Parts: sequence; structure tokens; C-alpha cells
Amino acid sequence: QVQLVESGGGLVQAGGSLRLSCTYSGSIFRLNDMAWYRPAPGNQRELVAPITRASDTNYADAVKGRFTIPKDNAKNTVYLQMNSLKPEDTAVYYCNIRVGVSYTNYWGQGTQVTVSS
Repeated sequence: QVQLVESGGGLVQAGGSLRLSCTYSGSIFRLNDMAWYRPAPGNQRELVAPITRASDTNYADAVKGRFTIPKDNAKNTVYLQMNSLKPEDTAVYYCNIRVGVSYTNYWGQGTQVTVSS
């Protein structure tokens, strides 16, 4: 049973910073990559920032230069460091990991980030 527990959301003023954490546990044979998502129009989820097994990263255009996705393998934790926050960053942020040869998806419960103007 794989579990993801997120924390770190909250209310912050525009221009402020937050750091989200996602700690995973359970029987994981091969962790392929991790990512943070947030809702997008059309009942989709926007890929905010992924990080691969080799620590390659990528960022959505909307957050490039403001967000980073560090990880700590020893703590089984991936973070989302969010700086220079804008009201349009307000969302529930979801942690995702993909494991195994089939790239099975696992999701966190979501953590609310609210940015006031």
C-alpha cells in the first residue's frame, strides 16, 4: 500500500512564499518520477513541476522562475518551493508519484494554497 501525505499549504499574501511537502511510504519497487499538479480548466490537472529519478526537472510556464521542486530521497519527500506567489496560484496542489514498470500513479490528498491580493 503506497501512501502520500502532503502538508504545507495555507494562506499567504501575494509576493510571499510557501513550501509544500509530500512524503511517500509503502512498498515501492521503483520510483520513476514525482510531480506536483493543480486543477486546470475542463476538469483537468495542470502539471506544475515534475522531477525524474535522475533529478531532471521541468516547470509549467506559469510558474517558471518562481517555483522549484527539490527532493530528499533519504526522507522519501518531494517539495514544492513556491516564491513570489500570485493570486492566480490559488489552488489545491496535488502530489503525484509514478512507480514500477507500468508507471502506476499514486496521488496525495491535496493541500490548499490561497494567495490573497
